[in-house]
Parts: sequence; C-alpha cells; structure tokens
Amino acid sequence: MASQQATFPPGVLAGGFHTLKHGRFDITVLSDGYITLTSDILMPDGGPEEIKRLLGRLGGDADSAPLQTNIPLIRHGSDLILVDTGAGANFQPSDGRLAENLASIGVDPASITKVIFTHAHPDHSGGTTKADGSLVFPNAHYYVNEAEWVFWTDPDYEMKMPEPLHVFARGAQRDLFAVKDRLTMVKPGDEILSGMHVVSTRGHTPGHISLELAGDGNLLIAGDVIPNNIVSFENPRWHFGFDTEPEIALTNRANMLDKAANERLQILGYHWTYPGLGYVERSDGAYRFVRS
Repeated sequence: MASQQATFPPGVLAGGFHTLKHGRFDITVLSDGYITLTSDILMPDGGPEEIKRLLGRLGGDADSAPLQTNIPLIRHGSDLILVDTGAGANFQPSDGRLAENLASIGVDPASITKVIFTHAHPDHSGGTTKADGSLVFPNAHYYVNEAEWVFWTDPDYEMKMPEPLHVFARGAQRDLFAVKDRLTMVKPGDEILSGMHVVSTRGHTPGHISLELAGDGNLLIAGDVIPNNIVSFENPRWHFGFDTEPEIALTNRANMLDKAANERLQILGYHWTYPGLGYVERSDGAYRFVRS
C-alpha cells in the first residue's frame, strides 16, 4: 500500500502511514486521530514537576496531552484484518478518523474480513457501528476475549461496577451486541489464524488481550497494556487512570515490557507516538522506547 497522509495532532506529527512486512503479515498502521487525556488519568502517581515535564514532552499543556491512536490493518493471505475499530463518533471529536483513512488508501470497509478487539473501551470499539446501528464493516467476523464479553455484557453492571464505568459498559454493550451473531469468543493461547496468537494482558480491562505475530522475531500488538511509550516506559510502576484492575494491570505491563526487552521483540502500541512501533530497552531501572 502506498504511503498516504494521515490525521495527527497539530504540532505533534504529520506524515504518511507506516507499512511493514512481518513474516506472512503485511501491516499498515492507520490513524484514528488522537485523544486527549488529563494528567490525573495519564500519570496519577506523578509529582507536580514530573507531570509538568512529561506533559511538555507529550506535546500537551498544563493539564492534559494528546495521545495518538494507531490501528493495525493486517493482510494475511485472503484475510484483511483490523485490530480494533477506533472510536467512530463515540468518544472524542479528535478521533474517529479510521473510516476516512481507510478510504484514503483505497480500502472498502466491506473488504475487511476480520476484526479483533483488544478490549471494548469506546476508543477501541466505538467505530463498530454507524449512527443508524448498521455495521461499518458489514462482512467481517469479529473476535473478543470471552472474559471481556462476560464483564461488559453483565445485565447487572449498574449494581456491580462503579458509576464511572457505566457509560463504558453501555458503549461496550452497544458494540458487542451489534456483532453477537458473527462473534467468536477467544481465550489466551488461541490461534486466530496461522501465526497469530492471543496473549492475556488482563488489567486495563478484565478481558484485555494482545496479539503475538510470528515472523523473524515475533511482533506484539499491545493494545493498551502499556498506555504510553514515554510515561509507561520510564515509570513502569505508575498506575494509569483507566485501568479497571490497577494492580493486575501493573503486573502485566511489567511482564510485557520485560518480555519485549528480553526477547528483543518488536512491539506496537495503540496510543504511542505514531506509528507506535519499536523495541523496548532497559534504562536506569526502567525502560526506554526505541523506534523501529
């Protein structure tokens, strides 16, 4: 696929879509735009001076920073696969750009054969349906971790979940119920297709998954297990405000950073600096991100 202009935060990055070949997988990293998060979500454990410094490095202001949204489009044989559907019109006005960016490279949404949800937060699954409830990707088969389905589709969520999660649960039910007749439940260790395995990265949500793609050295598609390639790498013991199971999230974040560093794996993050692809190296008791 030819390089095309993507939609990025003003002053953060402007450039073409990144493509790579990994084993039998041809990958284009598309942009869904960007989201803006406040410092109490991004780095609730940070001190005032640390927060100020990190927000500046992220291209933010005194209170918040923009995080890009990277969506892998993967061609494997006759399959054309999306990992997550972006936000559509269901999160922030600066995201939801996936459909127009697919069109810019000549990809018809009807040609997508598989959609894999890392989890069902609105910036990852909100682009599943149009305003009228019809599917954006009408010919795709969908995959979600069984634990993710069970958590979000609980009919008693208002009694079991804290109130701030209620709006997320309503959105997840909208998206997951829309595809329930074409949905496969997966579990960690499952192979979705040859060379693509499901990895448990529970914590950000109870059913969050990542994907490991076989190739010349494996590639990890991380989703939100490692929220940011600056804050989370340099401060791996800091919490992230949107993690549903904070301590489990910290453990699995550390495990993935450690695995990627030990095995010299390429890793692709959803909200990392575009295209979100690189390596993990140890640095002064923490980690640093090295772009591929």
